[in-house]
Order: sequence, then structure tokens, then C-alpha cells
Amino acid sequence: MKNVLITGGSGLVGKRITAHLERKGYQVAWLSRSPDKYKQQSFFWDVDQMIIDPKAIAWADAVIHLAGEGVADKRWTAKRKQAILNSRTHSTQLLREAIENSEQKPKTFIAASAVGYYGFNTGDSLMTEESQAGSDFLAQVVIAWEAESKKLSELGLRTAMLRIGIVLDKNGGALPEMLKPPVAAPLGSGSQWMSWIQIEDLARMFVFALENDQVNGIYNAVGPKPSTNRELTQAAADRVNKTYIGVGVPGFLLSIVLGEMAQMVTGGNKVSSKKIEATGFQFRYPSLDSALDKTFSSGGGD
Repeated sequence: MKNVLITGGSGLVGKRITAHLERKGYQVAWLSRSPDKYKQQSFFWDVDQMIIDPKAIAWADAVIHLAGEGVADKRWTAKRKQAILNSRTHSTQLLREAIENSEQKPKTFIAASAVGYYGFNTGDSLMTEESQAGSDFLAQVVIAWEAESKKLSELGLRTAMLRIGIVLDKNGGALPEMLKPPVAAPLGSGSQWMSWIQIEDLARMFVFALENDQVNGIYNAVGPKPSTNRELTQAAADRVNKTYIGVGVPGFLLSIVLGEMAQMVTGGNKVSSKKIEATGFQFRYPSLDSALDKTFSSGGGD
């Protein structure tokens, strides 16, 4: 298996996975609406038009599917919610149809998913892959997303889905947003759980899933030691010498600013990584201190 096709390859996680794979000797290509924009080998696709270059599928030994509209990029209007859902389900459907119609099929399909499956706020209960799904908007998105990904296994592809938690990266995602204000403060009560993963461990987990045939089905892509919002905010503020105040930003204020999206930051999930560890995956940055030290080191990556 030498040719890996990645959707969402130009994003934070996609770039890290690409770098890891290329260091290991893989050929990596991205799917993009603007394939000429990147130095990376790329093939054309357009999810809105449900078009994909069939040569991309014939080329690929494996597909890593990361594409999807950012859930925290804009306020959740009805139109935005539909875009968040469609970007995930329609892109997966497009890949499945293209693979079904291709004479040469990839052997492996590794898909992103999210711990949002469990719901906005699951309190102190430890969530495993067998835990019940939530009933809120993001949970419904993830249920539909995973249902489309599972259909790839019906085509004979080994299919794995990684439910990603909060990705620790200094250049994007939740961490820079938490550190934007003049002073750092917990959100809401600050006692809500944040199941995080350092971006290099996440990239390594995707590569591990690609290379190990026993990785099949659904796995939580989180570090082994969840932290509270208060712990993570204070530890991150210390790394960048930002003043930390222990008084939380009130939930009602977050609701005014963020609307329904506020539930994402005032709620939380305590999620288990035991299942992926049982397959042999080992975290390089298992503790919050080691993960943040890596995140804020000069390179931030491997």
C-alpha cells in the first residue's frame, strides 16, 4: 500500500498526516476543488456538484477522509448547520459512489469522526465507543456521518473511524481561540471535561490505523488523560506567559456571543482512549504537560 489519497489534506491535521506518510515513503495526493493551487499532487473533486476525478480512486491504495466544514468557524444559522452536515455526509457519499464505480478499488478507508457523537455534555461519565449517542445537533451530524462511512465496508474496504477530540495545535483549532483574549479564563464553570489530543499523536494515530489491519470500526482519538477546561486553560496560559484569572466567563454571556454553539464550550466529554491503546498504539504525549510542551515548542510538530 503505497498511494494514499487524502480529503481535507490542506488542513492542519491533513498536512501533518501528509508529512508523516511521506517520511515513511508513501505517495500522497489530495482531493481539492483547486488542485493546481498546491505543490502537493492533487486530484479534482467538487462535493457541491458531486464530481470527482475517477483517476484519483484508481490511483489510491487507501483513502483518508478528513473533509468537512469547521463546526466552530461561524455562528450556527440554519444554513450553516446544513452546510456542516452536508459537507460530511455528501463528501463521504461521493467517495463511496466513486469507489463503487471504479474497477480498481482502494483497500482501506480511514475516516475522521468526532467525540461530538456522545453529546454536548456527558458530565463525569467516562465515554467509550459503546456509549450511547447524544441527541443534540452535533451528535446527529456525527451519527449521519458515521453511517455514510460504514457503507464503505460494504464495498469490501477495511473501514476505521476515529472520533477526534480537541486537537492541541498552536496554529489552529481550539487552543489559539482560548488564548486570544487579553487574559485567559475558564469558560462557564471550568469544571467541564476536555478530551484533548496533541496533533502529532493524532497524525500518528491515522497512520497507525492505515498500517494495522486489526484497526477496524470505531475508535476514540483522544489522549489518555482528559483535563478540565480550567486545567487546560491555566496550563496553556502558563506556556505563553498570559495572565490567568480563575473567574469563569459566564455561560449566559457565551450564549449571547456564540448562540447555540456555546453548548460546545460550556459542556464537555470525558472520553476513553483504551480501545485504540489495546491495538498497540502508544501516545508520545500522554500528559497535558508533555502535550502542551510539544505544542508550544519551536516547531510544534515532529
